[in-house]
Amino acid sequence: MGKRKYKSQYIDTLTKKQKKHLKEFGEEHPFYDKVSEASTQIVELVSDSSSESPDSSGSDSDTGSETEQISAYQKLLSTLKSASDEEDEEDDRQEEDEEEDEQLESKDGADDSSQEHEEEDQTADEDEDDMDFQNGQKREDQHEPTDAKIASGVEEVVADEFTDSKHESAFSLETNFVEHDRLDLRDDQSVAAIGDSDPFKQHMDTELEEDDIKTIQTKCKVQIQLKWTALGQLVCSSVFQKYSSLHPPEDLDLKNFHLHNLLEKTWPNIKSQFLSSEAQQCHQAFTPLQEELFSIINSYKDLYFPESTVLGNAEEVRHVYCLHVLNHVLKANFQVLRNNARRRDQKPGVDDDECRDQGITRPKVLIVVPFRESAVRVVQILISLMEVGNKKLDVSNKKRFKEEFGSDEDDSSPNVTKPEDFRALFAGNVDDHFRIGVGILQRSMRLYAPFYSSDIIIASPLGLRTVIGVEGDVKRDFDFLSSIEILVMDQADVYLMQNWEHVLLLMKTMNLQPLDPHGVDFSRVRMWNLNNWSKYYRQTLLFSAAQDPQINSLFNKHCFNYRGQVAVRNMPQTGSICHVLVQLPHVFQRIDPANFISLPEERFSFFINKVLPQYRDAIMSHTLIYIPSYFDYVRLRNYFKSEELNFTCICEYTKKSGVTRARQFFASGRKQFLLFTERFHFYRRYIIKGIQNLIFYELPTHPHFYSEVCNMLKAANSGEEATWTCTVLYSKYDAQKLAAVVGADRAAQMIQSKKSVHLFVTGDNA
Repeated sequence: MGKRKYKSQYIDTLTKKQKKHLKEFGEEHPFYDKVSEASTQIVELVSDSSSESPDSSGSDSDTGSETEQISAYQKLLSTLKSASDEEDEEDDRQEEDEEEDEQLESKDGADDSSQEHEEEDQTADEDEDDMDFQNGQKREDQHEPTDAKIASGVEEVVADEFTDSKHESAFSLETNFVEHDRLDLRDDQSVAAIGDSDPFKQHMDTELEEDDIKTIQTKCKVQIQLKWTALGQLVCSSVFQKYSSLHPPEDLDLKNFHLHNLLEKTWPNIKSQFLSSEAQQCHQAFTPLQEELFSIINSYKDLYFPESTVLGNAEEVRHVYCLHVLNHVLKANFQVLRNNARRRDQKPGVDDDECRDQGITRPKVLIVVPFRESAVRVVQILISLMEVGNKKLDVSNKKRFKEEFGSDEDDSSPNVTKPEDFRALFAGNVDDHFRIGVGILQRSMRLYAPFYSSDIIIASPLGLRTVIGVEGDVKRDFDFLSSIEILVMDQADVYLMQNWEHVLLLMKTMNLQPLDPHGVDFSRVRMWNLNNWSKYYRQTLLFSAAQDPQINSLFNKHCFNYRGQVAVRNMPQTGSICHVLVQLPHVFQRIDPANFISLPEERFSFFINKVLPQYRDAIMSHTLIYIPSYFDYVRLRNYFKSEELNFTCICEYTKKSGVTRARQFFASGRKQFLLFTERFHFYRRYIIKGIQNLIFYELPTHPHFYSEVCNMLKAANSGEEATWTCTVLYSKYDAQKLAAVVGADRAAQMIQSKKSVHLFVTGDNA
């Protein structure tokens, strides 16, 4: 989807395996193919314009040669055709079998005579799932991240992926100057776009001492709780008393937000899509939510906002942080260009510390988003913020960006059977392996800029992981993260459904001392960058749709901004249990572990000793077990196998045919238990039919999943509502998740109560 394709004269004659190698390796010899027993053919490699790879620059062909030569790669492929024909036939047969398996979903039951054979196939599918998980492989027909790209990701980076030599000099900060006359540049007051009261200047020009760094590392933070009109409950924390206070915005004038001159002209045209007609007549600069968010962000404090939902305020939030990011980049680049002109007019040998305006590397902002569609929206907002009036912005490589990040109209057609939030989240291009550099200079933008010539990097966790690598990798690079001044992580809750380890690895490699100077002029580098104190100046903006302990831990342990942190802590008063429509008793059973580390072990022991025995009887059939963690899923599946229980399972690695069989076996009653992972539900949202008993092995990450799964009981239509049951396991460490399901007040009572079992009843007669 969205990738550049290339054509050749012999492409139609190739087998599937040959096309695969041609696509991956260009004109390299496909040495992984099975070679036929035919004698090796020695060919002479000749230069031919028709056989160039898509990544080559395209040399001129020999005009003196009239006869068309056969490429060397075509000759090599001809020796492999016979060896791969049998494999292609086998692949075709396998694809036909899978298509037949998919048709089983529309049937009410399977033929009893084929039950034994189908169960053996399912066991084989489960073994394949284990191998896929160990090898990091994913199915092409699923939305989840393809971790198999990690193994070859660093080598996969093509030489020209971020190369744009055509525009290198035009976007270079070292060789360009601000567009003013020399005489005006000598008068600082005439060009002072960044005043002393500007938060950008106050933050970047603050010089910390070694004692301040020790204080940040050792001293506990002082916390203050505030309540604002739009954001609600805020928790402000800082080690320094002077940065612990935070005041709500009072003056609504746009000039008081210290925006760059360009943004003061463009933002009024963009804000209209969020403001009502009455608010526009009052000349409001932001919506109430945007105003409070931007006042915090513009103070350069870290922010954690866990209420950014795709069906609600996600676009409002995205516009706010894009405005702040662009405001920061434009001011930073203006400083560099102005100081370039100042140094040009200085006498040789004069050292001016006021010209220390850069980091060791150029990238200033890193925006992490989960899908390509999210990156498209960010780039579109950045472009709209730089377009004044009807004048279009000069954007380099815009066509390539649309091809690689855009989506086909056929692929973006909505599925009306899926929930609305699912359609909104997975709209557009949902590929999760990408990274792109964005260079900004004055009033032009450059997409696909090399990382070390970029001001903004937009990437997914997986896309960064394949570049950063891990310790021991031959090729890895993380110097471009050394001078990041603003880190934006949008839709952080989606990372939990992809691979959270990539996010943790990213945070560990942020703002490390680079291994190579990359041609930097050290006389222009700020002292706190040279002292390796960049992480104490980095602002982190974290947005998610739900609160989660892992996201909270990331915000508390990896954010060291000397200006402090602000977290929005609104506790829900009702919870998602109020959206359960079926008449159902909900039994919440509390686990009391000794500590957080022992929680997984004690939860497993509690389940197999106290919960599972109640459902072993054949009368308790059609039991679905909802498991958020894949590791817990593997552990339960192995236990069920060892106990020879009658069960089936569905996870994010299960093939379509395996999913169809499992759903059919469970609905017809052939299998008593169904192990069901949260990630599968996140990426598929299938309605599982036949559920009569429901067990939540752990509270779901997204609170609305609780009501969605409970409402699946309506799909049974068997008139056995009186026998339906729902059991939920929780502990005191699940306070946030529990509050999102039952409400804050009830959650506090359930955690502090001496009773370990609590009952709720939902439905019309509750």
